[in-house]
Amino acid sequence: MSRLVMKFGGTSVADLERIRRVARLVAAEVAAGKQVAVVVSAMSGKTNELVAWTDGAGRAAEGLAESDAEYDAVVASGEQVTAGLLAMTLRNMGHDARSWMGWQVPIITDEAHGRARIDDIPADNLLAAFDKGEIAVIAGFQGVTREGRIATLGRGGSDTSAVAIAAAVGGSCDIYTDVDGVYTTDPRIEQKARKLARISYEEMLEMASLGAKVLQTRSVELAMAQRVPVRVLSSFVEPGEAPGQGTIVCDEEEIVEKRIVSGVAYSRDEAKITLLGLPDHPGVSSTIFSRLADANVNVDMIVQSRARTSDIANMEFTVGKRDAGRAMEIVNAVKAEIGFEDATVNEDVAKVSVIGVGMRSHAGVAKTMFGALAEKGVNIQVISTSEIKISVLIDAAYTELAVRALHAAYGLDKL
Repeated sequence: MSRLVMKFGGTSVADLERIRRVARLVAAEVAAGKQVAVVVSAMSGKTNELVAWTDGAGRAAEGLAESDAEYDAVVASGEQVTAGLLAMTLRNMGHDARSWMGWQVPIITDEAHGRARIDDIPADNLLAAFDKGEIAVIAGFQGVTREGRIATLGRGGSDTSAVAIAAAVGGSCDIYTDVDGVYTTDPRIEQKARKLARISYEEMLEMASLGAKVLQTRSVELAMAQRVPVRVLSSFVEPGEAPGQGTIVCDEEEIVEKRIVSGVAYSRDEAKITLLGLPDHPGVSSTIFSRLADANVNVDMIVQSRARTSDIANMEFTVGKRDAGRAMEIVNAVKAEIGFEDATVNEDVAKVSVIGVGMRSHAGVAKTMFGALAEKGVNIQVISTSEIKISVLIDAAYTELAVRALHAAYGLDKL
């Protein structure tokens, strides 16, 4: 008998009527002869409300490790409510179901409260539940440290919970969300966006890290590492309405027709920091980025170039917009030590990226990208590349224009 983990996000369980629809989708998979575990998020908007309560109680002011643990105890309660409600609904439909908290599974994590990583999931309890014919309804987003404290996995962590549980029980994972699959770009920007039948783990990982909101980055990393079959589906259908639809995230070898470019992603959560008159000698970059790393500021795109004056350079790098203030504080704090001339920050920027495994074996991808942007008068500020993606930083006002231009330039509207 096959095992399936079904994950439902906040919009899918936003109220009791949607929870009943989720229960019907779960019941259909059970009727098909599968052993089913369900991972649920908090009801839409609930986590934001709980986070606001913790801020009001003084969590931000305290900044203590114990305070972070209490933060997790509060914000993890949203998933507990959803798990209980769905289990009750399934029972009222005549199914044997029970709710599971992260510590009951158990989902064992490290000590990094608020952004914990999963260390282990002993599957004995879940497998015993499957053997009894029970539907396990599991609170996502949470686990338990080895010291017995609740720990949350960070925003979008229910995706990671679901993939990790699927890996632990040897099953596949269906991620139900408010869209019916992975698209070539955001359909809200480009109406000609097309749903992909399949996408490789590598492409999905790049798209998730570059701004696509369909799956959490860590969940894709885990699925790729454990080779967990993942499918993205819409929860806003009744059982049987959309058979075989969705997008399958799989190994590259399972995709028969490999596209040069599979999608265009964008992120407005970017800030560019510019350092002028930077001494051009060993150790300078190490000092700057070590201080940023120590403060848990994630740096993305980095460009350094020599200035006209000998032994002087200019540098630009990007951070998340919410980290811009902290990054500037750190940069200015090391100014006297390093001796650069000036530092500025620009939060009115956006990152636009093209992604595709076909880039490995095809030339001219960058030429097409830069030509399409130039034709639309979009100036490129910073460029970053990897084996299967090219990202550019542009003025935020041109984001939608750039996305549409690139989508058309690579023929993604004709898939």
